[in-house]
Amino acid sequence: MTTTETTGSREFVKQSSLYQEFLAEREEILKHKWIESERLGYDIGFERALLDWIRKHRDSWRAARRAQLATHATPATVVEMKK
Repeated sequence: MTTTETTGSREFVKQSSLYQEFLAEREEILKHKWIESERLGYDIGFERALLDWIRKHRDSWRAARRAQLATHATPATVVEMKK
C-alpha cells in the first residue's frame, strides 16, 4: 500500500460514522471516569469507568444520541444509524 493510499484509508476511517460514534462514547466514558474519581477521591482507572458507564449509562446515552442525531440528520444518515 502506498503512502497516499494509507493516508486516504485513515481519512476514510476518521470520517466514518462508526469511528465518530466510538470517539463520542469514549469521551463520555472519560467524563464518567473523571466524575467518579473526583467523587471517590482517587483515580478509578479507565477499565472500571468503562464497565460502570456501560452498566449505568450506555443505553440511555445511545438512545439520547440517536434522537439528537435524527433531528439533525439526512434520511440516509437515519437509515445508517438504525443498522
